[in-house]
Amino acid sequence: MKASSFFIATLKEAPADAEVVSHRLMMRAGMIKRLAAGIYNYMPMGLRVIRKVEAIIREEMERAGAVELLMPVVQPAELWQETGRFAKMGPELLRVKDRHERDYVIQPTSEEVVTDIARQELRSYKQLPKNFYHIQTKFRDERRPRFGVMRGREFTMKDAYSFDRDKEGAARSYEAMFEAYKRIFDRFGLQYRAVAADTGAIGGDLSHEFQVIADTGEDAIVYCPEGDYAANIELAEALAPAAPRAAPVQPMVKTPTPGKSTCADVAAYLGLSLTATIKSLVLATDDVDPNGARTGTTVWLLLIRGDHSLNEVKTGKVEGLKNGFRFATVAEIEDHFGCKPGYLGPVGTRKPVRVVADRTVAVMSDFVCGANEADFHLTGVNWGRDLPEPGLVADLRNVVEGDPSPDGQGVLAIQRGIEVGHVFYLGAKYSQAMGASYLDETGKPRLMEMGCYGIGVTRILGAAIEQNHDERGIIWPASIAPFQAVICPIGYERSDEVRSAADRLHAELRALGVDTLLDDRGERPGAMFADWELIGVPQRLVVSDRGLKDGMVELQGRREAQAARVPVSDAARLLRERLGAV
Repeated sequence: MKASSFFIATLKEAPADAEVVSHRLMMRAGMIKRLAAGIYNYMPMGLRVIRKVEAIIREEMERAGAVELLMPVVQPAELWQETGRFAKMGPELLRVKDRHERDYVIQPTSEEVVTDIARQELRSYKQLPKNFYHIQTKFRDERRPRFGVMRGREFTMKDAYSFDRDKEGAARSYEAMFEAYKRIFDRFGLQYRAVAADTGAIGGDLSHEFQVIADTGEDAIVYCPEGDYAANIELAEALAPAAPRAAPVQPMVKTPTPGKSTCADVAAYLGLSLTATIKSLVLATDDVDPNGARTGTTVWLLLIRGDHSLNEVKTGKVEGLKNGFRFATVAEIEDHFGCKPGYLGPVGTRKPVRVVADRTVAVMSDFVCGANEADFHLTGVNWGRDLPEPGLVADLRNVVEGDPSPDGQGVLAIQRGIEVGHVFYLGAKYSQAMGASYLDETGKPRLMEMGCYGIGVTRILGAAIEQNHDERGIIWPASIAPFQAVICPIGYERSDEVRSAADRLHAELRALGVDTLLDDRGERPGAMFADWELIGVPQRLVVSDRGLKDGMVELQGRREAQAARVPVSDAARLLRERLGAV
């Protein structure tokens, strides 16, 4: 392809609202154009990347035995009402009505529709297992769309759904998809980790995220460098301290702490380590009758070591908090503790509260906590002596670097990542809600076991750029670059020799299967080189009269500081060898 027949629209500066590197560079490289908040036109250069991402996904999905279909963007609300998600999902689910006032949704995912297909089409055990997938537009009405394609409202996703006879079969389907995802991300040429993850609102029992490693990533990935353990921060287990609780050596004393309402301020004021303090967090759960009317409220006191932070996902798995919780109001706190937040503690509450201690807190002794009186804390507090042993002990906190790894192979490290893929084992969550059953060998109906598997196709673009860029622009992996190579002829319109050599190299590279663009726009060398460095094409060939006099052209990889002079007769072959098998 020649540049004159393509569309190239680079910018010197990114729009002011472009917040992250990938957003700025995609705008500057002419890959996307903003249409509305979180909604973009994908321009020809960006669309080429999307199509290459999709091609790799399709090849590996089909290799894994998945069958492609296409489900609609607009879906009838009745299906979502069957599973309860029409009411349960928040405003992220865009609900619309047609001219007949019938309810529809603009789908963010397709569990309901694919389960409807399965219950109609998969009637016998002989038809299972089956895995359907599609690559389709999705819409989630984000409250604050940002970061370009990283957190947009409209996006493209590959979602696949497996249907099996039993849990054992579903586990095999899950493993097949897990391995397919590893092949997909290997072929993308991205550094990534597959980490154990919480199943979240979509439900299910087994879940892994595929995270592209990037310093700018929103997610924290926890892993053990010496072992195989890897999980996201929401799921990573914080083990209980191995050492037993030390015996008390201090008396409990009510100590003035004027104006010191945070653990950090109290520790500094008393000259103690922050690890000697306990943080009090007050939650509430509402009791409701069968009609949904509130009949009462239970107040909970969660205790975390002062230098640790609460993990709300883990908290939601504590018995009694599984059905939902909220942070208590100031009025509820004052009613139960007789004090405003900042000086709360488990000793001497005004009304009974349910105490849950983090595993680390449960083995602390001589600790510091609030005295339930403004400007005072208690020092030298001990379980069993000064207050009852905690009624419930649970893993409530986020892990920190240096914590022991749950696999016993070393200590934990943390790095940043961008979630671009997720695999779930759903079980019978959707098949039960929608009556998706099959007849087994004995003629008895049984619910199908399901899994679902997603890849954020358009998000891959942003994640790849966040991981691969420099001060000059994007550095695409060759497998998903808009073009694998660009030929930059200097004086293409003026020199017959340059034009002939460039055209010949273009033809040779295309014959070798290299996706190549010939820049025949007549730009000055500096502007031409800057464009292709910004766009991030992996390999560049420069053809000039000066080089051709010696029978040479210049070959330079996007990551290389200097070009290599190579014989023009060998240039196409050498460039192809550099690209390898992509």
